Amino acid sequence: MSLDNIEGLKRIETTGKDEMGGIVADLTHAVYPHDEVYGDYCPIQSYIDCPPEKVFEYMSHPYSLAEWTYSMREFQKVNDSGLYVGKDKIGENTDIYFKVESNKEALLVDYHCAWDQGEDLWMIYLNRIVPAQRVLNKPGSIVFWQNCKHPYYANNPYPQKAPEGRPWVGNFWDMFYAGHVVELENLKRILEYKHANNLPMTPSIG
Repeated sequence: MSLDNIEGLKRIETTGKDEMGGIVADLTHAVYPHDEVYGDYCPIQSYIDCPPEKVFEYMSHPYSLAEWTYSMREFQKVNDSGLYVGKDKIGENTDIYFKVESNKEALLVDYHCAWDQGEDLWMIYLNRIVPAQRVLNKPGSIVFWQNCKHPYYANNPYPQKAPEGRPWVGNFWDMFYAGHVVELENLKRILEYKHANNLPMTPSIG
């Protein structure tokens, strides 16, 4: 396949360094609108002074979410598939269903969630743990947390299962960045405390 058939590519063979410098300058701003940065994606990240294997052990345990999230509580196991249900205290009388899907070798921990029903876990919280030694040349971990704006955030696909009068989770999308920054700070504080004091990483509540 020849790349010449693909329009819009900017490579040094077709775009000179001066022209590329102008393009990069045009794309660099002192201030960015909120929607431009967090319109369809909500990425955050943090350095955590805790080894990657301990971060993975903690984050991959379902009950860790009852410690470091702002509002997920009262978990119960639904079945042997790994499905849990709890209460999301940010929504009045709201059930939140979730599963943890993780890969120890890749240091990936994803949370698949949904309000009101457990058959379609469309709210997916993607997390990658990176050894800080590799990227910052120091011990510890970097946690990259990414959310994507699923179309269901705009319209509740299961309105018949929602408590009457409760706001929809998608109404809060513009506040996801700030809310998740607070929760990631919770995660950092808990992990650093447990690691510094040589405490078990397994959550103490269940």
